[in-house]
Amino acid sequence: MEILDGKIVSQAIKKQLQEKILSQNNYRAPHLAAVLVGNNGASQTYVASKIKSCREVGFESTLIELPENITTEKLLEHIHTLNNDPKIDGILIQLPLPKSIPETIILQAVDPEKDVDGFHPINSGKLLQGEPTFIPATPYGIMLMLEHYKIETAGKHAVVLGRSNIVGKPISILLSRNADPGNCTVTICHSRSQHVKDICLTADIIVAAIGKPHFVTADMVKDG
Repeated sequence: MEILDGKIVSQAIKKQLQEKILSQNNYRAPHLAAVLVGNNGASQTYVASKIKSCREVGFESTLIELPENITTEKLLEHIHTLNNDPKIDGILIQLPLPKSIPETIILQAVDPEKDVDGFHPINSGKLLQGEPTFIPATPYGIMLMLEHYKIETAGKHAVVLGRSNIVGKPISILLSRNADPGNCTVTICHSRSQHVKDICLTADIIVAAIGKPHFVTADMVKDG
């Protein structure tokens, strides 16, 4: 059995990015703006990690920290400012947002050309149609890991647990597309699915995208 170690893949990709930036003369490094609303501990950790990663590969980054009680209108003003700033190449809205702020409105306010999370409907549509676009980070990371470890996916049965717009749906599209990795037969299981264990036992690849640790147990995975 081989463990697919995401940290090893991450370091390899960071090294590639470093070399690409260093090899280009008079090249302005990409600039990421991360917007963090409130004091969610997990979100603060995620954003800090992203800022650190930018620094490691030679990207510029800006962190915009906003109070929990900010209004939707004020948050939209910040996003519009970033959209119109030619020095900002990518905008990341850290989720979740406070319950008082409509997530859909905020995500759709981000310029699709700067929507590095791939959450804007234009980018989601391009992903569905197989056009080049920004891809949500977790699904893209999964595909990069399969590619790095040269995991054969063509003709395999992949079971995706979860149907969120952030992980479940995008990874099901990526796994089924006519590409390498890809060309899987994909089954999506969700909260209303029956006989999930039996379905998982038919899978060659299982992607757990439901946010519940230890949901997938050893008796749900077939030999090999």
